[in-house]
Amino acid sequence: MSIHLGIINPKSPQNMGSILRAAGCYQAQSIRYTGERYARAKTFSTDTKNAHLSIMVTQVPTIIDPINDKNLTKVAIELVEGATPLPLFEHPEDALYIFGPEDGSIEQDVVDHCDFVVYIPTVGCMNLAATVNVLLYDRLAKMTVMPSDDHIIKTSRDTNNRTKLGLVNK
Repeated sequence: MSIHLGIINPKSPQNMGSILRAAGCYQAQSIRYTGERYARAKTFSTDTKNAHLSIMVTQVPTIIDPINDKNLTKVAIELVEGATPLPLFEHPEDALYIFGPEDGSIEQDVVDHCDFVVYIPTVGCMNLAATVNVLLYDRLAKMTVMPSDDHIIKTSRDTNNRTKLGLVNK
């Protein structure tokens, strides 16, 4: 299983920092982005968990590479009439999830090259980083194997968090 994120012309280093953190939390293999806005702003470094050290982040001229992406299922996440609501969507094994810019939409030609178009049924549109987080969480939540012990909690929480359930809660 592989998860790849395609971000079209992101403008906010804060959103990209949050996307990097989400990619690390949900074990995405790569992030690619188009446009120049983030390239100019990334020096503001909002990647608080240094996910860029373990996840390939690449600026690309086009979000879909017809040769290298042939084995990936392309999924656009966009408010498009006729799209599949996320709660009903079955995630593919190997996916390239494509997100539009904060101040625009995914171009029609990109949508036309996608295998699926999915939307998150909310009232109004969501923030880019929030959309990425919700999509990646949905993918995790629909996995057939879900961790059920405390190991993931112990390895994932912040170093300052040592909270435990009290006897009252058991």
